[in-house]
Amino acid sequence: QLQLVESGGGLVQPGGSLRLSCTASKSTFQYYAMGWFRQAPGKEREGVSCISTSGGDTYYTDSVKGRFTVSRDNAKNTVYLQVNRLKPEDTGDYYCAAGLTTVQRLCALQETIASWGQGTQVTVSS
Repeated sequence: QLQLVESGGGLVQPGGSLRLSCTASKSTFQYYAMGWFRQAPGKEREGVSCISTSGGDTYYTDSVKGRFTVSRDNAKNTVYLQVNRLKPEDTGDYYCAAGLTTVQRLCALQETIASWGQGTQVTVSS
């Protein structure tokens, strides 16, 4: 299993931006589809964005389309989530996840996830 460590969260005003990073412990990272999930206070964890092993296939949940961009650098064992035009409803704990599955299944079926990061908190507030 991969060990995943997220960073980049913080407090930001509405309309602001952050770049979340998730670095894996092993070079086998390149064989895993990767995803970002978030859990808002009092809500279930949801798949926000996922990316295939090569980066050529991506998925975004409707509420973040056009604002969030997922990318990966397999040479650095790192996946990124650029979050722009943040809204208060984007507030939550953001988790990185890895799975040996397709992009769509990774984001839709949390039972396909092999490894989770510890999470990084994003707070959008004025």
